[in-house]
Amino acid sequence: MSGAVTRSGATDEVGRGPLSRITLAIHRMLVLEGLLVVTTLPTALIVMLLGHDPSNVPLFVLAMLPIAPALVAGLAAMEAWRRVADLSPGRAFLFAYRRDLAATLKWAAPSTAVLALLAFNLVHLDAVAGATAIRPPLLLLAAVLVVWQGHMIVLTAGFRLRTRDAARIALAQLLPQWRCSLGILALLIVAGTVVLALSELFLLLFAWVFAGLLALLARPVVADVTARFTAVGRS
Repeated sequence: MSGAVTRSGATDEVGRGPLSRITLAIHRMLVLEGLLVVTTLPTALIVMLLGHDPSNVPLFVLAMLPIAPALVAGLAAMEAWRRVADLSPGRAFLFAYRRDLAATLKWAAPSTAVLALLAFNLVHLDAVAGATAIRPPLLLLAAVLVVWQGHMIVLTAGFRLRTRDAARIALAQLLPQWRCSLGILALLIVAGTVVLALSELFLLLFAWVFAGLLALLARPVVADVTARFTAVGRS
């Protein structure tokens, strides 16, 4: 048998009152925050060492790679908590992290490398005469790629799909699921603003908030993909 506890059994152990449910929710969020901090610690350390010099932007982008598997595990864990009231919420995160790490890196590594290349070109455009004219298309391409990565995080966390199938579905979802796409872009802008105005550590303290907001934004996408592309396959 798995280590998961049935919803009724967990409820009996924790309690059925609102205070007990709130306590369980807070416990889950604290565990999620701790695990997100640990799994994205390489990113935080590299970013702090690099500083905010514009020439470091491509390296900053490459340092973002550990965030993708961490968010995939976070979203998968939150879905598992919704279905099964496990009193050891870290197990769902760690199980999803191990299960989906390779699948996530298959698309996250190459797309992050492309994003870093775009960032390099954007940073050095001023050094080439007349090249500033291509800045808007490069910015648009970078924004589309980041939003596509957000959709891929959702699909990797919620479905067992081949990488190329997930990539096509994510691309096809960009415009029809425009609310989710704009939400992902907004989260990125907020995260960048927090880092520039405050610090990377402050952003880490609220990593669970960003994961929760992404899970909330992903609900219409998950429902649509479940209805249109697969009847099973959910994690």
